[in-house]
Amino acid sequence: MTTPILFKNARVFDGSSADCPEGMWVLVADGLIQEISSTPIAAPHAQSIDCAGRTLMPGLIDAHVHAFASDVNVANLESLGETYRTAHAVRMLGHSLQCGFTTVRDVGGGNYSLYRALADGLITGPRYLYSGKVLSMTGGHGDFRDMSERPRYQSTCACSSGSLFNAVAVIADGVDECIKAARDELRQGAHCIKIMGSGGVASLTDPIWMNQYREDEIRAIVRECEERRSYVTAHCHPASAVRRCVEYGVRTIEHGTLIDDETARFVAAHGAYIVPTMATIFALTELGRELGFPAESQLKMDVAFKSALSGMDAMRRANVKVCFGTDLLGKTYTQQCREFLLRSEVFTPVEILRQATTMNPEMMMMSGRLGCVAVGAEADLLLVDGDPLSDISLLAADGRHLSVILRGGELIKPRSGS
Repeated sequence: MTTPILFKNARVFDGSSADCPEGMWVLVADGLIQEISSTPIAAPHAQSIDCAGRTLMPGLIDAHVHAFASDVNVANLESLGETYRTAHAVRMLGHSLQCGFTTVRDVGGGNYSLYRALADGLITGPRYLYSGKVLSMTGGHGDFRDMSERPRYQSTCACSSGSLFNAVAVIADGVDECIKAARDELRQGAHCIKIMGSGGVASLTDPIWMNQYREDEIRAIVRECEERRSYVTAHCHPASAVRRCVEYGVRTIEHGTLIDDETARFVAAHGAYIVPTMATIFALTELGRELGFPAESQLKMDVAFKSALSGMDAMRRANVKVCFGTDLLGKTYTQQCREFLLRSEVFTPVEILRQATTMNPEMMMMSGRLGCVAVGAEADLLLVDGDPLSDISLLAADGRHLSVILRGGELIKPRSGS
């Protein structure tokens, strides 16, 4: 059990309101926020932290990571092996936490084993939610085979579907296979189910403009998740894929890079969410060739790059519920905090802060528990040296402007006793 912590004389950003009260007291115990008051709180056994008027805010949430993506060329993930991929995950998640990300949602390849290692303290990292293996149709964005490679089917599979699979995805075709694959990922603790709803950049055999999965397949997966009180998120770049996935019941769109104004308005009218991922687009555009990103993928990335910021601006104009995610692969994981600066080309600091705090939990069906400073919420808190509501770059410095990082009531920075 962690020692209770009392923050005093804090300026509190609760994750939503731009009106930040000053001189606040916040008591944390048993991993939760127990009390918030404008007057002193009596807690004689608590460790006291004088905020000296600095900003106390919720821990950051990255809703689009790939912990096991140890190489920018996803075709290399299998040959690198599980141990290598796990070592990358440990390094990447540790860096993420030191940057102030107290929760991440892994939407491609995450599993119960990594969740358990984090929960049991074997490794240090953020609170970890995972969608398991992504569901992809044959020849879809999750099918990383080269054109020349003939089919190879596994009789035994970690996803128990008997289908072809890799480190990131399981191939499922037809309603029955899709239902079985979704059920099995949910059985293994998946927070949600992710599908490949369009072509992508990292895969070699599918055009980025291609819509993927039939209506009956998507609706079947959505129904399975609804029965589990979960939801479906879909990888989509083109506007056509975004629209049809939302129409068929998908709750969240990953990327949405090539969206147009009409589709953005459609998404907003249906109350769906989009998680743009600017950091990976800019990082791979600049470094992809150097890091071994395939030439075919680099060409597709160039297409995404040209529309990235304008697509996000269309979301803003339509009042789409925009969430915060990064999608970084391989060595580019160090650019996670750059996402704040890239979004500042379109959004105000307070809008970006809401995306990285309260909006992500709303999308993940976890409002009131994560991403907020509220009584009963998880004690995931940051103490910022400065005012991030006026200067978002304070959060883009890899944690250098964070005096305190608290995850689940545990002091990550500074370490307890240091």
